[in-house]
Amino acid sequence: MDIKRVAIDAVNETIVMTVVHMDYKGQVAKRINEKMPLATVKGFRKGQVPKDLVEKQYGKAIKQEEVKKVVDLALERFVQSERLNLLGTPLAKENENFDWDAEELTFEYEIGLVPNFEIDLEAKNNIVKYIVTADDKLIDGQVERIQKQFGKAIPQETVSADSDLTGTFSNEEKGINNTTTIALSTFNKAAADKFIGKKVGDVVAVSTKGLFEDDHQLMDYLKVGHDDVHGLDIEVNFTIEAINGAELAELNQELFDKLFGEGKVASLEDLKAKIKEDAEAQFAQQADQKLLLDVQDFLIENTKFDLPAEFLKKWLQTVGEKKLSAEEAEVEYARSEKGLRFQLIEGKAMAQSNIQITFEDLKAFTTNAIRQQMAQFGQTNPTDEEVQGIVARVLSNQEEVKRLSEQVVAEKLLEVFKEKANPTTKEVTYEEFIAASYGE
Repeated sequence: MDIKRVAIDAVNETIVMTVVHMDYKGQVAKRINEKMPLATVKGFRKGQVPKDLVEKQYGKAIKQEEVKKVVDLALERFVQSERLNLLGTPLAKENENFDWDAEELTFEYEIGLVPNFEIDLEAKNNIVKYIVTADDKLIDGQVERIQKQFGKAIPQETVSADSDLTGTFSNEEKGINNTTTIALSTFNKAAADKFIGKKVGDVVAVSTKGLFEDDHQLMDYLKVGHDDVHGLDIEVNFTIEAINGAELAELNQELFDKLFGEGKVASLEDLKAKIKEDAEAQFAQQADQKLLLDVQDFLIENTKFDLPAEFLKKWLQTVGEKKLSAEEAEVEYARSEKGLRFQLIEGKAMAQSNIQITFEDLKAFTTNAIRQQMAQFGQTNPTDEEVQGIVARVLSNQEEVKRLSEQVVAEKLLEVFKEKANPTTKEVTYEEFIAASYGE
C-alpha cells in the first residue's frame, strides 16, 4: 500500500491511498472459504456450491468490505503516525468512475488542519477591568425589597407604581410560559407605565429589549437560557393574576435573625453592610465574566489565522443524527466559527501559559460551587461529609465533569488574562456597569 499527503494550502490537504491486491487478498480468500459451507445457489445443495460460483455471487461484496477495513485502519494509523492535528474528520472524496475491478484501488480523503499561529496576550488593548460597587441607591432599594418580601401583602384592585404583580409571561414562538411575582418597579419605566391602572385578568404586551436593568433578569422572570438573554428582542405577554401592595416589615432583630442567622446582623447599618458585601461579591463575578468575554473578543479580532472553511462546511453536512444541506451547513458554520476560533486560541493560551487541569482542581472548584449553592438555600454551615458526598455524585456524571472542566479552564485563563492582558481598572456603580455592558 502507498499512502501520502498532498498539500493544498496551509490548512487543507488530501490523503491519497493506493491499495493493491496483496493488501486484502488473504482476508478475502479467508472470508470466501468461511462462506462456502453456508452458501446457497439454486441447483446446488447447501455446502456443495463450487468455489468459483461462491466467489461470483459473494466475492465483490466481500472484497469491498475487506478493502474498506484495510483503508479505514491504514487511514487511522497514518493520521496518528503523521501526528496530524485535524479539524473534523477525514472526508472521502467521491469518485463516480471508481472501478472496483482495477489492479490498483485509489482512495482520496480531504482533511482540514488546525492552523499554526501565535497569540500575544500582552498586546496593547482597550480592555477595562471593572470594579463594581453597590451604591446607596442600590442598597436602599434592596432594604425596601426585603421589607416588602417579609411584609404583609395587601390586595389591590388596580396596578399602581408600588404594586407587586403575580402573573404569567408567555411567548408561544419562543416557548416562554412562566408564572412569577415581580415588583412593578423592576421593569423599565416605559414597560411599567403600561401596567398602571390595569386589573386582574388584563394582558399587557411588553418588549424584552431593555425590559430590565440587567438582561440576566430575563433568566429569572422568563426562564430564558443564558445564551439567549443578551440582545433578546421579542414581544411577550404578561397576564395579570394578582395585584398586591405591601405593608413593609419592621426592621428588627427577629427579621435580621431570620435572614442571616442569630446575632449576625444587629442593626440597619449591619444590614446595609451585609447587602453591600453580598452584592459586590456577585458583581465581581459578573465583572469577571465581562472581562473574559472582552478578552475573548479582543483575541479573536487580533489573532489572525485561516480555517479550512469549505472543508468544515462539507464536514458539517455529514455529522450528527440529521444530515444538513449545503445551505444549512453554511448557516451552522457561520454560527459556530467564532466559538471554534476561540477554542483554538484558548488551547494555545493554555499551552503558552502551561495551564493544566488536574482532578484536584476540578474537585476544589466543584466543592466551592456546591457550598455557594447550599448557602443560597440557607445551608450556611454544611459538614464536609455532606459537601463531599454531593461532590462525589456530581463528578460521577460525565456531562457535569465536562461542564465543570470548562468552567475551571475559564477561571484559570481569566487569571492569566488579568495578569498578562494588563486591563485598565475602573471603579463604577452597578448602573454604570450595566450601561457599559449593554450600551443602555
